[in-house]
Amino acid sequence: MNIHEYQAKALLRSYGAPVSQGRVVFKADEAKTAAGELDGPLWVVKAQIHAGGRGKGSFREASAGDKGGVRLAKSVEEAADHAGAMLGRTLVTHQTGPDGKQVGRIYIEDGSGISRELYLALLVDRVTSRVSFVCSTEGGVDIEEVAASTPEKILSFSVDPVTGVQPFHGRRVAFSLGLEGKQIKQCVDLVNKLYKLFIERDAEMVEINPLIVSDEGDLKCLDAKMGFDSNALYRQPDIASLRDESEEDSKELAASKFDLNYIALDGEIGCMVNGAGLAMATMDIIKLKGAEPANFLDVGGGATKEKVTEAFKIITSDKNVKGILVNIFGGIMRCDIIAEGVIAAVKDVGLEVPLVVRLEGTNVEKGKEIIKTSGLNVIAADDLSDAAAKIVKAVKG
Repeated sequence: MNIHEYQAKALLRSYGAPVSQGRVVFKADEAKTAAGELDGPLWVVKAQIHAGGRGKGSFREASAGDKGGVRLAKSVEEAADHAGAMLGRTLVTHQTGPDGKQVGRIYIEDGSGISRELYLALLVDRVTSRVSFVCSTEGGVDIEEVAASTPEKILSFSVDPVTGVQPFHGRRVAFSLGLEGKQIKQCVDLVNKLYKLFIERDAEMVEINPLIVSDEGDLKCLDAKMGFDSNALYRQPDIASLRDESEEDSKELAASKFDLNYIALDGEIGCMVNGAGLAMATMDIIKLKGAEPANFLDVGGGATKEKVTEAFKIITSDKNVKGILVNIFGGIMRCDIIAEGVIAAVKDVGLEVPLVVRLEGTNVEKGKEIIKTSGLNVIAADDLSDAAAKIVKAVKG
């Protein structure tokens, strides 16, 4: 689960990390009052969406101009004008894709004098199963861009969970960033606080980009992005309360409410599978046969008829889906339950695209009989290769 910049900065502030003062604005007529509560003389007005590249992005609507989603203001009135020009409009960045995201909130904060821009992040290293620090002297730009062009400017190291973060970790970051004097002590302190936040709040990523050295020579977190482990939200109610559902894919959101593992993709063949490994294999073989999967969807081993019905509805709600492949290997999950769920869903929402069903395992013959006698136009398949070939042929002719 991701959160907005202003929410991330509130968390940073609660852990004692250095951030600027700011105010969040939801309505244009609130902007002038919010800006007036800050000292100035420079204000930064930032669109709040779950995507990077806001400063280089552009608004789809001509009336918003082409100034991007991060703007500077030299007066309270100018800050309010910028906020009004962004609220309710669609911001397109390299991370949002061409559809962009609608701006529903604005963050106005005090401007900062910048001497240097640096990069600092914490994330879960899947290889070592540890928390890793990533830092670079090249802040203010996408870290992927730095990794591609000048990888030698990136330092990455993991922290042993037995010892946790130690002062030498902070010094290692400080020296790699070329910090000196009081900045080294500030960096050690910041590294400790970020690690504490990361562990205590079940974070998956904490990114400070840029981490700046101010004109006064102090470190400050100028921008912040955070993501959290959705599976741990049950023990993080205050983090869960920060969720902005308007920023999430509507299909993924619906799936989460029925405990379905769903990820939207860009292809044309919808997949409903039980088991993550089988789902990955199904997507691979669809690509092998010359098409692209429209989603990853794992209904799980203990899915009910109702769950299967909802899964089918989610798949069919995707306008890009031109065909559906149901691939079930019944172990704990019985094939007849899957068949009943598919039939119920088709009768409920209709079937306007080809549907291929491959069943194997527990109660497979009963499941096949349910589908065969349903009277619906369903294409049966004997194995995974056969199923993939049939749905690709049905979609592409």
